Amino acid sequence: MIPAPVTASSDDRRHQITDKQTLECPPANRNQLLGAISDQRSLVRPAEIAKLRRNRTSRVQHLHTPSNNALPGVNRATRPQDISSPASDHPRETINRYETDLISRRETPLLPNNAESEERYGLEIAAAALGQPRRAGGVPFYSGAGTGPTSALEICLSDQSLSKHFLVPSSPAVHLAEEDKKYLESKGVFTMPAPATCDSLLRAYFHHVHPIMPILEPDVILEHHRTARLPENNVLIFWCIFFVASNFIPPQVYEQEGYGSRKEMKAAMYARANCMYNHGGKMDKIILLQASLLMAFWHSEADEHTQPWYWMGIAISFCQMLGLHRDPDLSTYNSSITDRQRHLWRRLWWSCFSRDRWLSLTLGRPLRINLHDCDTPKPSVDDFLSDVVGLSPQMTSYLPENLKVLASHWVKYLEISAILGDVISMHYQASKPRPSLKNVNDMEIKISQCTVPEQDDPSLSRVAIFGIYHLQLHYHALAGSFYRPFITTLPKDLDPVDKEGWTHRMRLKADAAASHTNTVVEAMAQDGLLEFSGPMTPPLLVPAMQTNLLNCKIGNSLSKRLRFNKLSMCMMVMEELQKTYTVASIYRAIFARAIQLLFPENTETTLPGYPDAGADHNLTDTSRLEETGDVMGTAEIGAINAPGYNDISADAFVDLLMDEASIFNFWDTWTGT
Repeated sequence: MIPAPVTASSDDRRHQITDKQTLECPPANRNQLLGAISDQRSLVRPAEIAKLRRNRTSRVQHLHTPSNNALPGVNRATRPQDISSPASDHPRETINRYETDLISRRETPLLPNNAESEERYGLEIAAAALGQPRRAGGVPFYSGAGTGPTSALEICLSDQSLSKHFLVPSSPAVHLAEEDKKYLESKGVFTMPAPATCDSLLRAYFHHVHPIMPILEPDVILEHHRTARLPENNVLIFWCIFFVASNFIPPQVYEQEGYGSRKEMKAAMYARANCMYNHGGKMDKIILLQASLLMAFWHSEADEHTQPWYWMGIAISFCQMLGLHRDPDLSTYNSSITDRQRHLWRRLWWSCFSRDRWLSLTLGRPLRINLHDCDTPKPSVDDFLSDVVGLSPQMTSYLPENLKVLASHWVKYLEISAILGDVISMHYQASKPRPSLKNVNDMEIKISQCTVPEQDDPSLSRVAIFGIYHLQLHYHALAGSFYRPFITTLPKDLDPVDKEGWTHRMRLKADAAASHTNTVVEAMAQDGLLEFSGPMTPPLLVPAMQTNLLNCKIGNSLSKRLRFNKLSMCMMVMEELQKTYTVASIYRAIFARAIQLLFPENTETTLPGYPDAGADHNLTDTSRLEETGDVMGTAEIGAINAPGYNDISADAFVDLLMDEASIFNFWDTWTGT
């Protein structure tokens, strides 16, 4: 028997707006459509609301601890072990120092896991999209382009264009269950460093991280620090700040906290940030985006799945979810978005964009961001400085001098990053055809027009001087990455007669970029500025090291030695940087092994800093090297003291360099020269 159709009651029919009615409605003004939305709200009656609130209260009071299903790949067994700091002589600062504000973000919260409540949320989205929200909104919402969830409203408003960016009321504040809070406490999440340490870390962050990635609002962060009251979400942000800033603090700071090195302190701070990120409950997407960008500076063998590439993927996804890649004022000025939000959103999006370009180059992986999908305006110096206007002298003391100069450096850095994306697309896309001569000439013009400042102002602060050097390193890495592949790859329309001259010119250009890199690095070392190097610095040396290594294969004995000396200087700088950055150790080991394979008979047994017990450290006989025309001279370049490292075969090492995730994938060029 066919069951009789179920019909809606007259009350239900009176309050329902069917999809058919919505689609067939004639073009109407916003008030008519909002009136229908208002009628729809009566579906949730007072008695039902009271019942749903009781259910919600019961659910919230019995929240379960995150399980294996809630966090793929993470469970109690694999969570970080106790990350409490080593014992120290001074008392630890606890949650009493930074009180967390657990404030509900709704007067009348939406009720979770209920169809009527979910419909109400949809109606709030519709009302906000139409420009007449029923309640104040504070959460950015992006409705998407063309086929997004609010496109049905545009059918009824064919003579008007709806904004794709608007603010909706925030989700209900659901506090952590007591057992989850205890778990976070056991991991030290609510135990802050000593006040003096917090001061040092905040100063280090705003001096060395904020100028190259201005993703936070300094006035907000410093006000929370001044009042010693952290909103619940900002506990995560502060641990991210502390983790990244650990790279720049002097030894006495981490020693006072009971750590033996910057790396040790950094690992503990990252573990707290990661714990809060995964188990801290529902958080604002902007907070999670900022945290993801900062955690993308983490690199460790112990957490292979949560490396920079992983965290940057999350950050870019948040940006696109929030619509930060699109201009909120594209068709008309969007009055629902504040200027403060505009400034922050531009900085967030373009920080993601620039990191995407440099990580793609460093790791040899595809670009994630396609500029054809984006129209957010590039930030200006004013966007950078918008959050520091009017700060008190006390708060300004946390910021570096010459902040306006540093802001202009960041804008230039974004310009270099945009060109780098074009270079990567030209050389490294899987199905990209060989460029034409016009493509190459156009790119050369673009690179040459992107001029970077010279260091000729002695009145600048040391941080600002380092900023100029760092900008120059980015530029020369860009130039080297553009020219080096053309040593072996020719434009598709190049006349064969011109091949030799073309290759020679490209080699000279690549050599010049490598030489400029060496000059800048030497100046940084002589001026004592290497201590300001960040996690983005070691990869900037790789294009020059690669070019110098390639040139060790050609020319006479003297030219080989000169090239090797340049490579050796970069290796010494990497040795200094590896005290703080894991990635520097990885690069140094790979290049050391490459040198061993290129010069197997004349390499010493150890690299400086990695002595093997009982190794003979007498210098190699230089007269014999000169007779054989070899390059190594008196250099000590050789094995890394790591299990199994020196047993690797040449073929296996070639496989390592050919891997998609290896640095620059330079083996093809090396062996083909």
